[in-house]
Amino acid sequence: MKQIALIKTGCTIDQIKPRHGDFENWFASGLGVSNLLQIDVFRQQALPALENLGGIVITGSPSMVSARLDWSERTANWLRQAVQIDLPVLGVCYGHQLLAHALGGRVGPNPAGRQIGTVTTQLINHHKDDPLLGHLPDTFPAQTSHSEVVLELPPGAERLATSPLDNNFAIRFAQKVWGVQFHPEFSVSVVADYIIYRADDLRGEGLDPEQLLANTRKTEAAHSVLRKFTNLVQKRT
Repeated sequence: MKQIALIKTGCTIDQIKPRHGDFENWFASGLGVSNLLQIDVFRQQALPALENLGGIVITGSPSMVSARLDWSERTANWLRQAVQIDLPVLGVCYGHQLLAHALGGRVGPNPAGRQIGTVTTQLINHHKDDPLLGHLPDTFPAQTSHSEVVLELPPGAERLATSPLDNNFAIRFAQKVWGVQFHPEFSVSVVADYIIYRADDLRGEGLDPEQLLANTRKTEAAHSVLRKFTNLVQKRT
C-alpha cells in the first residue's frame, strides 16, 4: 500500500503531551498504520508529490482556517489538486474546514459558539450508502473541540451528519473525499484533558467544565471511521 500522508496542521496542548503524545500518535493508532508520512505544514515542511501517496489525512489545529495563514492556503491549493486526481482524503476538524475552504465553501466562527466534549452525532442523507460512514448507526457519540465550522458547503458537496451546534458535522466533498468536524482520534482521557486545561476559557464563554466532564464517554463508532478510511485506501492501492 502506498503511504498515507498525515498533514499535521498544529500540535496538541503542551501540558498533555507527556501523558498522551501528539496528533500523529493518535492517528497512527486509530488508522492502524505505523508508517504514516508525517508532514508538518504549520512548520513550513514541503508537501509531497501526490502521485506517491495512497491517501491523505489532515489533522486538527489550534489555528483558524479563516485566518488564511500562508501555510494553510498553500495546503488548501495542494488539497484541491488531490481531489482532482481522485485521491482518498479525510479531513478532521481543521482539516474538514480546510477542505471546505479549498473547494469553495465558507468557514468561520460558529454562531452557536464553541463545541467541546462528547456530543451526539445524527447521520442524514442516505448515509448507509456512504463508503466511509455507511457502517455507523443513525446516531452515535463523538468527541469535539472547535470554535469554527463549515458555514456553507462547497458546490457539489453533500452533508452527511449534524450535531447540536453544527449543521455540517460531516461532509462528503467528492467521491473519495470526506470531512468530519468531530475528532475520531480523541480518546475519553484526551477530550477530558482538553476540557480541564481550557476550563477558565470555557467558564468565560458561559460553559460548565464540570458538566462537560461528567458527560464525556467512549466513542467507539466515531473512532472506527479512521480504520475504515485505511481500508478504503488499501482497496484503492
